[in-house]
Amino acid sequence: MFEQSFKNIDNELHKDAGCSTEMDYIEQTSWLLFLKYLEDLENNRAMEAELNGKKYTPIIDENYTWSSWAYPKTADGKLDYHKAMTGDDLVNFVRDKLWPYLAHFKELAEAADTLEYKIGVVFSELRNKINDGYILRTVINIMQEMRFQTSEEKHELSELYEGKIQNMGNSGRNGGEYYTPRPLIRAIINVVQPKLGDKIYDGACGSAGFLVEAFNYLKESKTLTVNEMETLQKETLYGKEFKPLPYIIAIMNMILHGVEAPNIIRKDTLSENIMAVQTKDQFDVILANPPFGAATSKSDIQNFPIKTSETAYMFIQHFIKYLKAGGNAGVVIKNTFLSNGDATEVRRELLDTCNLYAVLDLPAKVFSAGVKTVVLFFKKGEPTKKIWYYQLNLDRNLGKTNPLNENDLADFLECFKGQKETENSWFVDLKDVNPDTLDLSVKNPNKSDEVVYREPAEIIAEIEKLDAESADLLKQIKELL
Repeated sequence: MFEQSFKNIDNELHKDAGCSTEMDYIEQTSWLLFLKYLEDLENNRAMEAELNGKKYTPIIDENYTWSSWAYPKTADGKLDYHKAMTGDDLVNFVRDKLWPYLAHFKELAEAADTLEYKIGVVFSELRNKINDGYILRTVINIMQEMRFQTSEEKHELSELYEGKIQNMGNSGRNGGEYYTPRPLIRAIINVVQPKLGDKIYDGACGSAGFLVEAFNYLKESKTLTVNEMETLQKETLYGKEFKPLPYIIAIMNMILHGVEAPNIIRKDTLSENIMAVQTKDQFDVILANPPFGAATSKSDIQNFPIKTSETAYMFIQHFIKYLKAGGNAGVVIKNTFLSNGDATEVRRELLDTCNLYAVLDLPAKVFSAGVKTVVLFFKKGEPTKKIWYYQLNLDRNLGKTNPLNENDLADFLECFKGQKETENSWFVDLKDVNPDTLDLSVKNPNKSDEVVYREPAEIIAEIEKLDAESADLLKQIKELL
């Protein structure tokens, strides 16, 4: 029903000078969809209040509702061309009036878990990139046909929106950091097995893939009562996201999947001092794929007892601290975490305070950047004694047109249930691991002829060392001459 509408919107945005990438397309589609959703939500709330004999006070003032500025209608329900703005008038209204009005909600909101707060954050951080008011008018007219009334409509919109997120992830540049393949997320959730009533957290939620899939998993786990559904909606899923674009994508993604007011905070997770975390701040389940790379702020490093400039290692410390005793986690991380000397003390903290009960080794190209990753599964409260490893070996190369799928992970899930030892899975007793280095590298004992590829950073470091030695040798030769 809506697939052609999304294609038509992308075609229009492609014509505009302000939009040039998949990331631009989904960003601009998202803020418009968000406002269209708010209109439908407010109408539904008003009807419910009327049926219950109550009065509903709208969040958005009448002059700034979708049906006022975006799509005013005539008496017969068609677009009122006398009232509908277009061209420069429309762009100027969005820039000078609509945006400042909506951004002001951030200051008015009572708490971060309110819809008002999310409106304020979205329109404080993003901007309209559609420069041509005639293109914006066409996009609005197309979007008018998108409705959030029935579960079928929401389901179709959510599927199409997920497709747009995946396209953004496959587009390269920074898009890939916001997208974790959904079959992998579902496999991780099937291992961790969250329960209704658990508080589930992702401190680097990107497009909210883990939270969306956890919501679906719990919603489908049983027939929910009204109270259970309210708990799932309001007191189960929590996330933080630092960057503005993935923040609105996460909000919109969760809304389309049925979470009315997602508990996602726009915040730099690493700016929190984890030494101040209390029991009340902790979560039962943590599901995440944190970013890696150098820390953006030296002050962030001071928030962690184990000092490191690698963000992924900071996030592991953050997750350990935020996990309740007895809590369960599934975290994707670059595979060098298992052996890198800079991460030794973080590994020690993980192994001493948590049971690292499984490691899933993933092939390259699971992610568009081609970085080799592993999934760490750990429970907090008792030290690690034995680790079950599974190496995912596929008979094909992964890529944009040949992504990871559910069947690829079926054997892993089956073997995990019985903790089986197979050609691709084995146990490592921690007593056999060097206590000084705590090297947990994936070394399949069943494949002696396996080729181990070095990390690019290691190769570059060796090249630089050889260059330095060559330069020194040339210098010595010149001195002799």
